Amino acid sequence: MPGQRLLMRQVREVLRLKHVCGRSGHQIAALVGVSRYTVAEYLRRAGVVGITWPVPPELDDAALERRLFMPPFTLAEALRPQPAWASVHAELRRPGVTLLLAWEEYRAAEPEGYGYSRFCDLYAEWRGRLSPTMRQAHPAGERLFVDCAGQTVGVIDGATGEVRQAQIFVAALGAI
Repeated sequence: MPGQRLLMRQVREVLRLKHVCGRSGHQIAALVGVSRYTVAEYLRRAGVVGITWPVPPELDDAALERRLFMPPFTLAEALRPQPAWASVHAELRRPGVTLLLAWEEYRAAEPEGYGYSRFCDLYAEWRGRLSPTMRQAHPAGERLFVDCAGQTVGVIDGATGEVRQAQIFVAALGAI
């Protein structure tokens, strides 16, 4: 379980001791009463968002905490072009279209866009908000549902050796 966050008064003191007094992480930790790893983490976070001493006056305690603990990717993702997830989702339903192909098309149109792994993560997050179920009540054995998988498979005639392409079908009986 992660430890409690420092009070923003303590964070300001860490920044002051580092930037004004030139103290080491060990010395700051002893003076503030926290571990040196905590000091290092707060200094790292402040460095990432560009906060040094003096802390800008417009940053009250709440704003300082938001800047230090903003969710990952927030600043960078605001600048990146967002894919049209609904059209990506529709394209993925076509035979032979993969997420890699959708990403390649996205990057061709948006060279400054997301990398493949982040694109996949964002798509999975978007898709997770969709309702995955469609309730249909059918008495058992009343209906037969057949779906074509869209791809073909080669079937070899044992007598002649001739290869024929056959479509794959999936059948399911309707049940509650």
